[in-house]
Amino acid sequence: MKLALKIVGIVIAVLVVIIILLPYVVNVNNYRPRIESELTSALGRNVTVGNLSLSLWSGSLTADNIAIADDPSFSTSPFIKAQALNVGVELMPLIFSKTLHITELTLSQPQVNLLRDRAGKWNFSTIGSASPSKKTGAAPPSSAGQAPPPAEATKTSPATPESPKEATNPKSESSIEQNLSVGKLNIKDGQVSIADTAKSTKPHVYNNVNLTVKDFSYTSQFPFTLAAGLPGGGTINLDGTAGPINPNDASITPVQAKLDVKNFDAGASGFIDPSSGISGVASFNGSVNSNGTQAQSSGDATIDRLKLSPKGSPAQRSVALKYQTTYDLQPQTGQLQADVTVGKAVAKLSGTYDLHGDSPAVSMKLNAGDMPVDDLETLLPALGVMLPSGSSLQGGTLSADMSVNGPVEKLVITGPVKLANTKLHGFDMGSKMSAISMLSGVKTGPDTTIQTFSSNVHVAPSGIQTNNVDLVVPSLGTVTGEGTVSPSNALDYKLKASLSGGAVGGATSLVGLGKGASIPFFIQGTASDPKFVPDMKGMLSSGLGKEIGRAHV
Repeated sequence: MKLALKIVGIVIAVLVVIIILLPYVVNVNNYRPRIESELTSALGRNVTVGNLSLSLWSGSLTADNIAIADDPSFSTSPFIKAQALNVGVELMPLIFSKTLHITELTLSQPQVNLLRDRAGKWNFSTIGSASPSKKTGAAPPSSAGQAPPPAEATKTSPATPESPKEATNPKSESSIEQNLSVGKLNIKDGQVSIADTAKSTKPHVYNNVNLTVKDFSYTSQFPFTLAAGLPGGGTINLDGTAGPINPNDASITPVQAKLDVKNFDAGASGFIDPSSGISGVASFNGSVNSNGTQAQSSGDATIDRLKLSPKGSPAQRSVALKYQTTYDLQPQTGQLQADVTVGKAVAKLSGTYDLHGDSPAVSMKLNAGDMPVDDLETLLPALGVMLPSGSSLQGGTLSADMSVNGPVEKLVITGPVKLANTKLHGFDMGSKMSAISMLSGVKTGPDTTIQTFSSNVHVAPSGIQTNNVDLVVPSLGTVTGEGTVSPSNALDYKLKASLSGGAVGGATSLVGLGKGASIPFFIQGTASDPKFVPDMKGMLSSGLGKEIGRAHV
């Protein structure tokens, strides 16, 4: 028994000595040229690797100062830089036959620079499609002629002199990237910068990028998970599959994934020009399915603190969307259909968008029928629409059929709107109109009841124009005309009131005005403090002044 224990102790001691001494016996830096050569050939980009070290306890090689060159047509700066690359290896083949079998790759704290040119081509499009051997005719590494290894590990043999057959075999050259397969590929704590070479806008930077790929191969589909911090705040998570990688353009590789975005701040992200006044915090989940040339996505989204106008203020109520979109990757254009919901109010949004220019542009239609005003009233500040101070819309419905066109920071919105059976709570229109002496007898009470209101609206950065105004107030009659609201909310309206109902009486009868009489007037001041001013010139030209004069004789 004692002899057996001694033997076990000696064996353990020998193993410990071997583990301690082997890193000094096996000089893993001898493999650095081979690793650089294999990666350079597989990626078609010059790859440099720093010092290598071997850890027998974890069965891994570690390299520092990793750099992958960019496509020279885009940049001379590195496409990827990383502090460390950890390579999981099978120890026994490495120790006894000096054969490198890679099972896992982990890239720590990489900095990735993605660039896109005006034609929509990405700087990573050529990865794997233009190796040095293809460009110069140089022979590929000796492993290039071997059959592709199993998906769970990269099988790389020691460097050996190539035979003439290997050096001239086109199939050997074309299979370089096919031999690059890794059981598990990780990116930890990365940073990805995305920029457009044709635009002067700042790059969009994604932080805390973590990517895990299993059974990675150029020639087959592989599962992946991706998590990252979004520009301006929020997070994105993708969970799905990708591949096989397109051998001619890596950017059109097929992808299918579940998408989850939380707290994306549109205003702080840099995707939208701040001058547009558009902002909000969005969360959505759905799916993405891309065949490499066209991507389809559908899902549900919620937008909080929405603002759609430079003079607007964030909405106090959430906006929900159920969307479907098809996006063509190369021209960077797409189609969108969405149900937009606020409380019980639902509108249909559909049309096209274009992302290839200096600013995103849209051509959309927004159709809304009989939406409850009470649900929409909270959105008016987000649209930059101001009501008279202390007032609010209550009850009734709103219908609209609007066209939305132009770049997002200069949107032009046009179309008819209609209000029905609502009231402007806290606004006494009669007292406001008392400034017009012949209407001093009009009484509307503390609230102004609106039977109907309709107008053709034109909203642009230059202001709001309303044509064909038709307002029916039972206590007054019908008001028609047109006017504008400037970007500073200054009012300039020329209107005419055709009296009916309770408006015919009191002071109006004293001046000889009866049912159907039309009184022209202006609305000036601001949206929050409108001023009703008599149109004396209009009265005289219509003959109304003579009637008033005869009534006083």
